[in-house]
Amino acid sequence: MPLTDATPPRRSALRRAVIWIVVLGLVAAIAYALIHKSAAPGGGAGTHRRHGAGAATGEAQPVAVTTATRGDMPVVLTELGTVIPITNVTVPARQAGYLSQVLFTEGQHVKKGDLLAVIDPRPYEVALEQYQGTLEQDKARLAQAENDNARYQRLIKQNSVAAMTAKDQEYTVEQYRGTVKTDQGLVDNEKLQIEYCYIRAPVDGRVGIRAVDQGNYVTVGQTNGIATLTQMQPISVIFTLPQDQLQQVVEELHASSSLTVEAWDSSNTSKLAQGTVSALDSSLDTSTGTVRLRAIFANEDERLFPNEFVNARLLVKTLHSVMLLPTNALQTGPNGQFVYVVQADNTVAVHNVKVGVENSESAVITEGVAEGDRVVTDGTNHLAEGAKVTIPDPNAPAAADPAAAAHHQRHLPQQ
Repeated sequence: MPLTDATPPRRSALRRAVIWIVVLGLVAAIAYALIHKSAAPGGGAGTHRRHGAGAATGEAQPVAVTTATRGDMPVVLTELGTVIPITNVTVPARQAGYLSQVLFTEGQHVKKGDLLAVIDPRPYEVALEQYQGTLEQDKARLAQAENDNARYQRLIKQNSVAAMTAKDQEYTVEQYRGTVKTDQGLVDNEKLQIEYCYIRAPVDGRVGIRAVDQGNYVTVGQTNGIATLTQMQPISVIFTLPQDQLQQVVEELHASSSLTVEAWDSSNTSKLAQGTVSALDSSLDTSTGTVRLRAIFANEDERLFPNEFVNARLLVKTLHSVMLLPTNALQTGPNGQFVYVVQADNTVAVHNVKVGVENSESAVITEGVAEGDRVVTDGTNHLAEGAKVTIPDPNAPAAADPAAAAHHQRHLPQQ
């Protein structure tokens, strides 16, 4: 029995020893493989370091270059603007009554004074006849009173009538004259009310959607009026200018009295119209730190539509004979912006530059580059001071892809 009890523990210990030997062997094999791979040429981090520093390996990098040249650079400020009509009128009903005629069509262009609609004038014409009748009666009474007064004046010279009677007659004449004036005012007012029944265009413009249909009863002060009349030609764009750009704009306005403004669509891809600045607002908006400007556009083709959002490009001035480079040539480092300039020995040198005005395509270089310098515009990812570069032939098929050219060059057979 003791021999039987001791057998299982002895086998278990042997099994555990075998397992530990296998595990230690695997660990040793893995460690050896890792160390061998790390030490092998071209393996692991060594490859990354060699590609990250092309200058150290002596491998030439293909790049695209441009030549620094002098030219003209427009100073353009692009701001968000809104198309605002110079005149936008709600044509009102200035008289109460039934709308008997509508003489315009929606979207029609009309001239100032054109008849747009008619309110039934008959009730006012009847009232006019009544006032005219009263006027004629009072004119007759005035004439009679003036004749009596003339007779009394002759009689008083003959002492044939009392002075009091003659004086009273003079007062009667004055009263009738006042009555006639009142009657004439009532007649003129009624003629004006009849004129208000004929609704005319107050300005040149385009008629919008009709607000009231023929046959409806309209009242004075009705909210939407009869229709809306919008002046389309010319039309204006109102846009805002940040206060830090205000002074240069004011100086140019004083110098030239007008500045050119281009209106582009909301995506800033299509030019809609060209106009000039007509007015600068009298004060800044303190909540936004901006000032409003109005630009006037002829809008002959009516591409600008009221309340449309546009991009207003304000041409402040044009800089002449300045050093220009494409914006994609500019790089940013710890010391600011710089460019890679290709030297005569086809190595690159880092030139720190000072940049003036720039746009999406070009930048004005005020310091750091000379006219005629060859500046790298593409293929800068693996460049450093002193790195060797090649400039592919622009006519070669692979010239459009510097990365493909580099790949091809690396796989050429070694001489």
